Amino acid sequence: MYQRILVPTDGSDVTTKAVQTAVGLAKLCGAKLDAISVKEPFPYSAISEMQPVPPQEFYDAQERIAAARVKAVKDAATAAGIDCQAHTVEALHAWEAIIDHAKTQGCDLIVMASHGRRGVAALLLGSETQRVLIHSPTPVLVVK
Repeated sequence: MYQRILVPTDGSDVTTKAVQTAVGLAKLCGAKLDAISVKEPFPYSAISEMQPVPPQEFYDAQERIAAARVKAVKDAATAAGIDCQAHTVEALHAWEAIIDHAKTQGCDLIVMASHGRRGVAALLLGSETQRVLIHSPTPVLVVK
């Protein structure tokens, strides 16, 4: 059925449900799992040269947070006996990074949470999930 499943994570509780679903589905299908966490780019300001956080400090913090998120997915997959690759990428738009990653890694399913850190902004589906649904040629399973 599915051979390679991508599960994006932002560390939220609802994402944890999507991870559990992806791990269970991968186990059921004998599929490999890919975990991805998208890091935000440094918010350069055109108005001021003064930044509250130096760029390298910002990048390091973003990488630590993203690495911890994908490690949690990898640990869950390993505990279930599933092969999992973990990736962190920087992108202005998370939905584009998710779709691109699914294409480059040859994923045949994306398992996403219905909403994550931006869930308050969108009533039914998170804005990133909604955009992935609209633009992805890869099938998407949304976990509520």
